[in-house]
Amino acid sequence: MDETQFLQLMGQHQGIIHKICRLYRDSREDREDLFQEIVFQLWKSIGSYGGKASFSTWMYKVALSTAIVGYRKRVPKIVYTDVLPDRAEMLNEAGEELFDVLRKLKDDEKAIITLYLEELSYKEIAEILGITENHVGVKLNRVKVRMQQLFKK
Repeated sequence: MDETQFLQLMGQHQGIIHKICRLYRDSREDREDLFQEIVFQLWKSIGSYGGKASFSTWMYKVALSTAIVGYRKRVPKIVYTDVLPDRAEMLNEAGEELFDVLRKLKDDEKAIITLYLEELSYKEIAEILGITENHVGVKLNRVKVRMQQLFKK
C-alpha cells in the first residue's frame, strides 16, 4: 500500500481514531498526541494488514493496542486549582456524561463497549480483541451492569 492509499483510508476512517483518543485521554493535547501515535503505529504496521478483516477492524485493533499500552506508561498529571469547576461546565456536551462513565472503566471494558457502540458484531469484536464470541457476550453484559452502576453514582 502506498502513501496515497494509506492517507485515503485514514481520511475515511479517522473517526475511529478520534473516538479511541477521546475515550483514553482526558485533555485535548493528550488526545492529539495519541492521535499522532496511533497514525504512526498504523503506518508502521501497514505491512501486517493482510486484508483478512476489514481495514476498520484492523485499525481498531492497532488503535486500541496503542492507546492501552500508552495509557499504562503514562504518569498521571495532578493539577491543583483554587476553584472547582461548575458541573454545567463539565457537561457542556450531551455525550460528555457517557464519556465520563466510559473513562472510569478498565481498559478491556472500554475496548469492548466502544466496539459494541460502533455496532460491530460479536464476531468482529472477538477478532479485534482476540477472544471468543461467547466471551464477548459475557464481558459485554458485565460492562453494561458496571456502567449502570456508574451512571447511578
